Amino acid sequence: MSTTDQTARVAGIFDRSAQTYDAVGVPWFTPIAAGLVDQLDLRPGERVLDVGCGRGAALFPLAERVGPSGHVTGIDLAPGMIAATAKDVASRGLTNVTLQLMDASDPDLPTSSYDVIASSLVLFFLPDPPAALRTWRALLAPGGRIGVATFMPPEPRWRALDAVFRPYLPPQLLDARTSGSAGPFETDAGVEQLLRDAGIDEVRTVSSQTTVVFTDLEQWHAFSWSHGQRAMWEAVPEGERAKVRAQAEQVLESGRDDDGALRLTQGIRYTLGHV
Repeated sequence: MSTTDQTARVAGIFDRSAQTYDAVGVPWFTPIAAGLVDQLDLRPGERVLDVGCGRGAALFPLAERVGPSGHVTGIDLAPGMIAATAKDVASRGLTNVTLQLMDASDPDLPTSSYDVIASSLVLFFLPDPPAALRTWRALLAPGGRIGVATFMPPEPRWRALDAVFRPYLPPQLLDARTSGSAGPFETDAGVEQLLRDAGIDEVRTVSSQTTVVFTDLEQWHAFSWSHGQRAMWEAVPEGERAKVRAQAEQVLESGRDDDGALRLTQGIRYTLGHV
């Protein structure tokens, strides 16, 4: 698959997810992004770029931290995400936020224009993460800071769920980068080296965990369609989806906690540095 095709595929997945993204009653992207924002030590008046802003999980806390004297630019490749988030920006009456439809791999933005770059769960989707980081680094003003959130290797239950889909997945969806199970995204050191190679200094990692709790199997199903996992569902022929859903739900049922809850825990890595 060409870089152009891969970019279009990712844009399409998130465009179709825009209306339900982080909106099915399961906190996921919002707490992960909040952890990243906390690590960036934002100050009033700073200029911030949110790369892959989605539905605003990082965008809105960033705007709050920099205040009316600061400014946050959010970019995303999916038109549906930008349109939906623009409505949220307007409903909140925010005047310190600008949204632009733009490719995270190569943002058409002025160099040395931002004090902070934040990117939550985006870098591993890009065709060439090292090239993207070099581009982002050029957008930072001297002394600027950057933080990216990525997934750590998944717990066994996540892996068992992924295995249900694996027979149906095309090669581009077998790329293990998004799961953190191979390549530079497998370890803290690997992601840190990506940033160092892009010219970012004093790189460090902060680790965290996010646990999602589903009220029932139906909520898990809605959740799995509401974000990047939608690509996995769409790879399954319609006639096979009921079977795949039953197999996935069996995995979840087998791992119910003692209190009967359906929980999945994911390690989150925040990689930080400055120029």
